[in-house]
Formats: sequence, structure tokens, C-alpha cells
Amino acid sequence: MNKLIVANWKMNAPDLKKWQNFRVPKNVDAVIAPPFTPFGEVRRLIRSVPIAAQDVFWEERGAYTGEVSAAMLKAAGAGHVIIGHSERRKWFHETDEEVHKKIRAALGAGLNVVLCVGESKEIRKKGLAAAKAHVKSQLLKDLKGIDSKQIIVAYEPIWAIGTGIPESPQGAAHMAEYVREVVLARIHVKGVRVIYGGSVNSQNIEDFVQYKSIDGALVGGASLDSQEFKKILTITSIYGN
Repeated sequence: MNKLIVANWKMNAPDLKKWQNFRVPKNVDAVIAPPFTPFGEVRRLIRSVPIAAQDVFWEERGAYTGEVSAAMLKAAGAGHVIIGHSERRKWFHETDEEVHKKIRAALGAGLNVVLCVGESKEIRKKGLAAAKAHVKSQLLKDLKGIDSKQIIVAYEPIWAIGTGIPESPQGAAHMAEYVREVVLARIHVKGVRVIYGGSVNSQNIEDFVQYKSIDGALVGGASLDSQEFKKILTITSIYGN
């Protein structure tokens, strides 16, 4: 199976002209998650890369100002959706119960889910066992009763996101394997992709994807530049089929 690189543009708008005719190298899979508003233009200019949404609401329709349903995302051309990102959990106080409902809605609409889990700096200071316990709790609540091969788990230690100081490759590989064990025991599905996120760029991507337990990466700031993102994909492609 190819490694997967997901570009999370967050609330940023890159110069899309520089992305025109962007091509993904062989032996690597890529997904781009732009903000909602440029969805159409991104699909038109970057046809070789599937599109993901950065969030979704759990209801199909109704009086939910500012929200977007899974069916709407599907109709707009999205094939994936990021759910439970630490920034959503922090700034919008998103709970595991809400994450769970969003996952169910997304899967019901046929979307692939990139579920984000990870511990804070305060929890990590308590030790690896505390970090594992926190991540396990998230997984068990978020995936309760869910049995689907359309789940991708992104392990993103919160303390590494946007800090320029990623988790050590060995530590990330260990946590990725742990996540896989919990997911297998919980939803009984083999082959669930587990990717790493947190200050990933072209300078360190190989340190992570060389590990078999790490199936790719969720990339933030480094994915805004088309050339930088291409470098990340090219390096990752070495570890594909």
C-alpha cells in the first residue's frame, strides 16, 4: 500500500496559480484539504489530487447556521474529511461525542475519515503511559460502534503542531503502532492507515515514512507551497509499492 500524505491548508489561501497542473509522483497517495470557499477552484486547477474537507457537521440539514453536511461535501467533490483536529477540539471545544457523531455522518455519506488524535504537552510530561491512555480514550470514544475500512487515523501530538519541534521518528512510529493495535482491537479492521502529523516538512519527512508503522503524514504549513509539497511527496514515494 502506498503511503498517504494529507495537506491541511487550514484557514489559508495559497496562490492557486502555482498549483495549476500539479502532478502527484507514482507510488504515493495525496489528498488536499483546502478551506471550504475555494473548493471548486482547487478541484479545477489541481485535478490530480483528491479533495478533503477540514470539518463536517453531523446533521443532514436544518437550522445550523455556518455548518456543512457530509452530503454537501460529497456533492462538492470531497472524498475525505478531517475530523477531530486538535485545533477544533481546542478553539471550538469539540468533544469526543461530537467527533463520534461527525464520523458516523461522514461514513454514512461515503466519505473517508481522517480522524485526528493526540496528547497535549501537559499530558506528555506525565510520561508515555499517560499519553497512550489519553490517545486510547479518544479512539475508544470516537470510534465506538464503528466498523469501517474508510477510517484513517492521524496521530498528532498537540505539542508538536506548528512548533517546528516534531515528535521523534522513533516515538511517532511507536505511537503509530500503538494506535493501530487499539484500532484493530476496537473496530476489528486490518489495514487501517495510521499517519503522523506535527511539524512535518521536506527536511524530516523521510525520518518518519521510512518506518513501516507510519503510513504517511498530515502536513500543515509545509503543504501551502506547491514545490515544498511536491518534495514531500517525491521523498515519500520512495517508500511506496
